[in-house]
Amino acid sequence: MSRTPDSITDDAGFFLEPSHPRQRQYEALRAYFAEGLPSAQAAQRFGYQPGSFRILCWRFRHAMERDFFRDSPHGPKSQPRKNAVRERIISLRKRNLSVYDIRDELERTSQDRLSVTAIQEVLREEGFARLPRRLDEERPNRPRPMADAIADVRMFSLPPGEFSTHAGGLFLLLPLLARLDLDAMVERCAFPGTKMIPAAHAVRAALLLKLLGKSRRSHVMDLVFDPGVALAAGLNAIPKTTFMSQYSSRLGRKALVRLLGAWIEKLRDEKLVDASSFDLDFHSISYFGEDPFVEKHYVPRRSQRRKAILAFLARHAGGNLFCYSNADLRKGEEADEVLRFVKFWEQCYGERPRHLVFDSKLTTYANLSKLHNELQVTFVTLRRRSPALLAQIATLPRSAWRTVHLEVPHRKFKTPRVVDQRIQLRDYEGTLRQLLIRDLGHDQPTVLLTNDLTSSLKAVITRYARRMLIENGLADCVDFFHLDSLSSAVALNVDFDVLLTVIASGIYRQLAGTLRGYERARARQIFRRFLDTTARVAISMSQDLVTVRLPRRAHNPILLDAGLIGTTTPIPWWKGRSLKLEVV
Repeated sequence: MSRTPDSITDDAGFFLEPSHPRQRQYEALRAYFAEGLPSAQAAQRFGYQPGSFRILCWRFRHAMERDFFRDSPHGPKSQPRKNAVRERIISLRKRNLSVYDIRDELERTSQDRLSVTAIQEVLREEGFARLPRRLDEERPNRPRPMADAIADVRMFSLPPGEFSTHAGGLFLLLPLLARLDLDAMVERCAFPGTKMIPAAHAVRAALLLKLLGKSRRSHVMDLVFDPGVALAAGLNAIPKTTFMSQYSSRLGRKALVRLLGAWIEKLRDEKLVDASSFDLDFHSISYFGEDPFVEKHYVPRRSQRRKAILAFLARHAGGNLFCYSNADLRKGEEADEVLRFVKFWEQCYGERPRHLVFDSKLTTYANLSKLHNELQVTFVTLRRRSPALLAQIATLPRSAWRTVHLEVPHRKFKTPRVVDQRIQLRDYEGTLRQLLIRDLGHDQPTVLLTNDLTSSLKAVITRYARRMLIENGLADCVDFFHLDSLSSAVALNVDFDVLLTVIASGIYRQLAGTLRGYERARARQIFRRFLDTTARVAISMSQDLVTVRLPRRAHNPILLDAGLIGTTTPIPWWKGRSLKLEVV
């Protein structure tokens, strides 16, 4: 029976209604262990929850010592390190110094070092509010970030003198840019520009960053104080990240297609591409932002569907360079992109592509029928291996398979077994040639579809095996040109970025074609061995000449044999000056 408060005397209340937590624990445990009061009643009498009281009993039973009810001593209430410099901190704050300034001042004038958090605690205890934003003249005198000049072509000049640059190898590419006449291409495509940064200078500056292999567009800030990069672009200073973002947002798909067409015409004039054969593929560029309008696509590197930008790329098989891109695709438009590529190439080159090689998921059977019947384009593609098709292949007798010897020197699997069939498929008007291939390096048989009914088995299989070179080219674009760097500090137009990758890779392929032994080298290898170097730049007024002196390196003889050293090349955007490369 519980007692009413009136029936409890003051002396009894000291034991039955203890005020100190430790005494309350003592009386409750004594009632349970010594007086035999049930656990629930003891908990109710002293204001515990039944579960909490059971835990208290368990802790008492398992206590190693019987000083269970003794209060644990607390640590010191004062902080000697803070108190020693408290007055100093207050006086520094009265001088309008921030917590970081105070920390640096304490480290400079005394041996006492306090963290920013400790200084904030002292100021908060003393009643100081957060320091408002200060003007530059209110801040302490110390080294501060320097502001580079604003990019303005009207301020560009070539005063006589010398300077050093970390991007010396970039000048090896300027003769190629001058010969390709990028300025005329951009002007003909009516790209937007300003009086400070014309269209040609804006595109050239963005392209130079690609050629240098900068991993993020924000890394342009690493180059703003390098006069060599600004000189290569024809500006007094390289444009900053803000301009790159804003300029790319002004470029639509139609303008980029015009520039891509002009680029193809220039490659045609240089006899670097033709209409013989192309490899086609999709590439998913992962997106890590919060834009709800970015669609989900399958990303092979992640083996999952996630937010991504889908890009279509075409690679010229003979020239080993990319010649078409489109990163402005939406859901449902992927299958027709191969037809748009054929139309684009016919308009720019004057001739339809004669041969296309691509994967199974690139287009539909209906579009394959259009390629064959309407456009007269030969193609080779994979067929998806359905369970029914695999079961059909498994029932074929051994006598149906024919061994083919592939004349590919560096290939491991050179003797595949093949079954050559003629089939008809739904949505395809006509007869297709189906090749069932085993021992090609895969666990499951490879199934090829083609409308080429006359070529030999060896020719068809060898040509499809070379399609893997587009995978190597995409890996090079991701590795060096950073094709997958979508979510970065600069909101660059993805379609423009992919087009710059196509042009930059083409320039590297042209440079590689002049370097003996490096015709098929990747861009990163070429950059590391030939372009990643410092240089000394000398500007001469009397000779209208800009001389770039490269240091001696092991691979300089290859540059000499290629004719890149010692020649003089006029640079159109240098106000009549010419470039001469030397090795010292």
